Amino acid sequence: MSKSGVLHRYLSVGEVAKRSGLAVSAIHFYERKGLIRSIRTDGNQRRFHRDVLRRVSIIKVAQRTGIPLAEIGDALASLPHSKAPNSKDWEKLSSRWRDDLDARIEQLTLLRNQLGKCIGCGCLSMDDCPLRNPADQLAVEGAGARLLELDEFQDHDCKIKTS
Repeated sequence: MSKSGVLHRYLSVGEVAKRSGLAVSAIHFYERKGLIRSIRTDGNQRRFHRDVLRRVSIIKVAQRTGIPLAEIGDALASLPHSKAPNSKDWEKLSSRWRDDLDARIEQLTLLRNQLGKCIGCGCLSMDDCPLRNPADQLAVEGAGARLLELDEFQDHDCKIKTS
């Protein structure tokens, strides 16, 4: 097969950008991160195999669901670069992310449901507003500021301690 016939299966970075809806800089970024690969022509121009469009689609969908690029890269590393990812590959990838997405959906649902209560407590208390400081150990004592007993007080400079 002639060299031009082989190159016909390849796209320039501009063509990949246009067909994927991404900026050229995003295509370069994905390549630097190892998410996609290119070859170089004799004139040192990047050429991407047409299969890269599927990989870019997977990256875009995964990013849209909030999956970090590092995780996307780890998942894509399990796929061969020599062929376009298919529906079976997508099922394999998406199953890796499904549990994490379900947990995030649950957390976001709880957050959404708690937002209305946050200001409603009147003082952003830890008891009524675990969003403000979920690790607050004194929240069980009730909402608002509390005075410490003098014998419990310890000044950081003077080390005052009664009893």
